Amino acid sequence: MHAAEHHGTPAQIRRAIWATRGLFTVLGVFSAVWGVHIPSVKQQYGLGEAALSLVLMAAALGAIAALFFAGRVIGRLGARNAAAACAVVMAAMLSMVLHWPGLPWVLASMLVFGASLSVYDVAINTEGSVLETAGGRPIMGSLHGMFSVGAMAGAALASGLLRAGVPATWQLSVVAVLVALCILVGSRWMLPTPAPAPAPGTQPKVHFTWPRGALLIMGLLTFAGMSAEGVMFDWCVLYLQQEVRMPHELAALGYSACAGAMAVMRFAADRLRARHSEQRLLQVSGTITAVSMAVVLIVGHPWVAIVGCGLVGAGLAMMVPILYGAASRVPGSTPAAAIAAVSSIGYAGFMVGPPLIGVIAQHASLTAAMAVVVVAATILALSARYVPEKAA
Repeated sequence: MHAAEHHGTPAQIRRAIWATRGLFTVLGVFSAVWGVHIPSVKQQYGLGEAALSLVLMAAALGAIAALFFAGRVIGRLGARNAAAACAVVMAAMLSMVLHWPGLPWVLASMLVFGASLSVYDVAINTEGSVLETAGGRPIMGSLHGMFSVGAMAGAALASGLLRAGVPATWQLSVVAVLVALCILVGSRWMLPTPAPAPAPGTQPKVHFTWPRGALLIMGLLTFAGMSAEGVMFDWCVLYLQQEVRMPHELAALGYSACAGAMAVMRFAADRLRARHSEQRLLQVSGTITAVSMAVVLIVGHPWVAIVGCGLVGAGLAMMVPILYGAASRVPGSTPAAAIAAVSSIGYAGFMVGPPLIGVIAQHASLTAAMAVVVVAATILALSARYVPEKAA
């Protein structure tokens, strides 16, 4: 039976693809505004690097804990209802982040924030996997490209609002409400993907399986790649502001350059994957990322740093689409289940990498801590040979 008959009509699939692109875009906006305002959290509560790393670690712990029930939530509610529910929680936590009476409240809210962000991320990636099957063509690269477009736009928006003197509390509250409204509207056009009810006398479908063997390798490589990406999103602005001595609004341009270059390369990812060896692409991407970040850290010049951040974004761009595609080819699992498992481990890296930077910065320096990006990219470049190639 044709995929459309399982998942919807061609018109419904096209509408769902556009809706899912929008959901990835607003997640990028949301993540960028949060990333730009991490220094605002630091200033508001008078935090040092170690305390700030606790805030990011709380979000990471919430995200990782949510991975063990994300599949169950999405299976019960369907991806679109799960995304809508998470939108409300995410928005509430972001709008309140500068209003709590003290650090314990911030930490508790970050647990909830990380959990809701994690479930939302798994929900829209699950929808992307369903849409690839239903539409019969790869779209994961372009979906992640839309996330990068949103991140670039969100960073530019936050930079402009900072330059205009708009208070951070107003920025976060307004962006949170607008993002939630966009998700609530856009999620209505997603394909309905509830899990089928189990037959009488049978066990419910398992929604999370820890990957093993080749799939575990793909997960660990995705962890490395998304750790580097998370570090850039959460610490790039503070690094440029604190270590390179750039004004806050100009430092935000480094974030925008990283996200913009990432977006361009992600839109090219599907075509490049079709024409070239994915192992070779991963080697080149890892090398570009490692060398560019090393130059940024060594030179420490504002415009070199902005250009370097753009090159880091370009280098990181194809890692996730390549590794998701490779995971879908690992035998012994369905493509959707493989992508879900690998994306879960990768998302843990996205959340764990940033707090690790705070710990290292507290004991060494932020410049030394940002070298984690160089290490992660080098691991990816050297490990590319373990990535299964696509069929000829």
